[in-house]
Amino acid sequence: MNLADYDVLSFDCYGTLIDWEAGILSVLGAWAEQSGAALSRDELLVAFGVNESQAQRDFPAMLYPGILAEAFVRTGDALGIPVSEDWTNRLGSSVPDWPAFADSAEALASLAQNYKLVILSNVHREGFAGSNRRLGVRFDAIVTAEDVGAYKPAANHFDAIDGVLDNLGVPRSRLLHVAQSLFHDHVPAKRHGISSVWIDRRHDRPGWGATPEPTEKYSFDMRFPSMAAFATAVGTAVDDA
Repeated sequence: MNLADYDVLSFDCYGTLIDWEAGILSVLGAWAEQSGAALSRDELLVAFGVNESQAQRDFPAMLYPGILAEAFVRTGDALGIPVSEDWTNRLGSSVPDWPAFADSAEALASLAQNYKLVILSNVHREGFAGSNRRLGVRFDAIVTAEDVGAYKPAANHFDAIDGVLDNLGVPRSRLLHVAQSLFHDHVPAKRHGISSVWIDRRHDRPGWGATPEPTEKYSFDMRFPSMAAFATAVGTAVDDA
């Protein structure tokens, strides 16, 4: 594929641009330590990821803070450790505090010179607004779970992208989706026939972390270990075009 052949980049945010695992662990790790549970970071992330994705299927219209709280309670039940309302509130309100990856803002600023930028995110509007302040760019469109009433890998976000592209005057063939999660993003991108790039943030770590292992077919057209590497490849492609 030629990265210069696209006009719009759509992004997953959490896991791709914002370090959601660090954000989740800032609360889950403190909870586990207070509870005296001898659990590794990845054990906490895997347990939480399974319960979060199930909560999203069970309550597709619930706002993301509620999903985080519900997933936390289910995780505690699965691990045999009670979760108080104080802890669920801490996690549910933590999204705006989650850190951006170190390369996200610079990479987005570079990419904005050549593409329109769109967010397809599994959070609520208020949560993304907090994260957007850490990313430092103006997105041309933002589609959240709150807007479409469902969570990826459900089709709703990718159904909504057609309206976004119409507003931008860009055909779907000129859209490239950029995401870390094979489960949440590359599965539905494949279903919708959308080209995609995998930002493999966990390339230097084993396992799936907070992202469930995909159980459906997925594909991606290119793979990069970071947003910085992707932005560099884009710069080369544009210079060569």
